Amino acid sequence: MSIKGYKAGVKEYRETYWVPSYTPKETDLLACFKISPQKGVSREEAAAAVAAESSTGTWTTVWTDLLTDLEHYKGRAYHIEEVPGEDCFYAFIAYPIDLFEEGSVVNVFTSLIGNVFDLKTLCRLCLEDVYFPLSYVMTCGGPPNGIQIERDKMNKYGRSLLGCTIKPKLGLSAKNYGRAVYECLRGGFDFTKDDENVNSQPVMRWRHRFEFVMAAIQKAEAETGERKGHYLNVTAPTPEEMYKRAEFAKELGASIIMHNYLTGGLCANTGLANWCRENGLLLHVHRTLHAVIDCNSHHGIHFRVLAKILRLSGGDHLHIGTVVKQLENSRGVILGLVDLLRENLIKKEREHGIMFDQNWGTMPGVFPVVSGNIHVWHIPTLVSILGDDAILQFSGGTLGHPWGNAAGAAANRVALEACIEARNQSADLEKEGKDILTNAAQHSPELKKAMETWVSQQVVSNV
Repeated sequence: MSIKGYKAGVKEYRETYWVPSYTPKETDLLACFKISPQKGVSREEAAAAVAAESSTGTWTTVWTDLLTDLEHYKGRAYHIEEVPGEDCFYAFIAYPIDLFEEGSVVNVFTSLIGNVFDLKTLCRLCLEDVYFPLSYVMTCGGPPNGIQIERDKMNKYGRSLLGCTIKPKLGLSAKNYGRAVYECLRGGFDFTKDDENVNSQPVMRWRHRFEFVMAAIQKAEAETGERKGHYLNVTAPTPEEMYKRAEFAKELGASIIMHNYLTGGLCANTGLANWCRENGLLLHVHRTLHAVIDCNSHHGIHFRVLAKILRLSGGDHLHIGTVVKQLENSRGVILGLVDLLRENLIKKEREHGIMFDQNWGTMPGVFPVVSGNIHVWHIPTLVSILGDDAILQFSGGTLGHPWGNAAGAAANRVALEACIEARNQSADLEKEGKDILTNAAQHSPELKKAMETWVSQQVVSNV
């Protein structure tokens, strides 16, 4: 839409799509956009333009408007407010639920964000949050299993779960890759993981990787007496190939597979989640590509929206960042993400960036996965912030242990169990973390060596 064409339709836009007197219905889908309009465009006009383009409008009045009930189907911008300290504003828009296909996050986000970012009337636009009415949530499949079912399947209770991403990402043969998996699992981890770009490269074809990894899992389970798993990445060039890889993982006895839900696509992810539900496998979801979409706080889609998309589309795990180190984010934002993934009823909390109440009904929760340059010194803080229902995903913080992968895994496991025990005895992990780890290290040379290795990166607050 050009500015000229937009100006010609301003009156119609404001009268039709800017409705400050509107009170949203319980069945409306609500969206909060952060809008920076072009110079000369009023806030009401910009909000109305977004409401129109994401629902029933175009740049001018058309005669076919008379052939439908626009009052029923149109989106309505019903509230505007300042963004504190910034030269932009929040626009709240209500959409009749009849605009969206049941159970299709593909359709919802095609409508909400498909074309509005092209509007010439806008300088920048960010989708901050979306409220899904319970009537719509109930049409979506959601996580194939959920937190409680996963704990039952894996027989793991009372603590966070531990995982490790195998490094280097690419270059290992399938046999050596399986060896790395075995060492981590026998050392004390619950899971190991393919990295997001491990698919079926010439150096390690997917079928060979799956076979050696499953042999490693079976050996580690036999030696430790614990259930183990590896996130076998089934992301593929086509849906048919994706299902082929998933079926082979099932034949080998895998408990969990993995998918890149943004690069693989929401359609493929929803289908794979349904397949996992029907076939009894857990689904780990990687968020690769997210930073292209959410790194600019004024233009794009906030990750809390991408997290809601995933819970509806289906996944048992989702990476969220760590609060600390490489994937750092504010503590409040992370807590908001964790609530949106795990809880059934989330109240509006502006300090956490949550703009709407959200009721997930009986939809199962998703394990938040924290990863990115974490090691033993981070465990007290992470356990304090995230509690038990989280997965602490290491890579260099395990594989970089001077004594090898198994020793690195043992250090992480001892540190976690020491923190859980101390917390259960009412210790303040963030204040007493150094003492807790130091005491545990007296009985674990692997932990002591890990603490010495990363001593310059201590993060517990009494250091």
